[in-house]
Amino acid sequence: MSVLLNHTIVHARDAVASARFLTEILGLPDPGHVYHFEVVELSNGASLDYMDSDRITPQHYAFLVSEAEFDGIYGRIQERGVAHWADPGQRQAGQINHGDGGRGVYFADPDGHLMEALTRPYGSGPAEQ
Repeated sequence: MSVLLNHTIVHARDAVASARFLTEILGLPDPGHVYHFEVVELSNGASLDYMDSDRITPQHYAFLVSEAEFDGIYGRIQERGVAHWADPGQRQAGQINHGDGGRGVYFADPDGHLMEALTRPYGSGPAEQ
């Protein structure tokens, strides 16, 4: 049997705004609307299904992207003045990391979920310098 992640629910104060924020930053198509969710479709078939909620527990979501996609994502982060960090502890503000010989950046969505774009999976290359 093959087990694949199909979707996860992301709690947001404004599901439409949060889903749109993510699709715009990542350069994805506009979110779809299914039942009471705003659905962000990813290229591997999984989705983030945003749901309006007043109970937000910040989570972490990481997106593996190509070098060219990273350039676009990081450009949009900078253009919009989105706070970003090189590390998940949010100590290296305004920077990116070069883990595993690639590039990575962390940024917060409107509800405080910590999003990450990275070009190399963890453990796939040389240690960060």
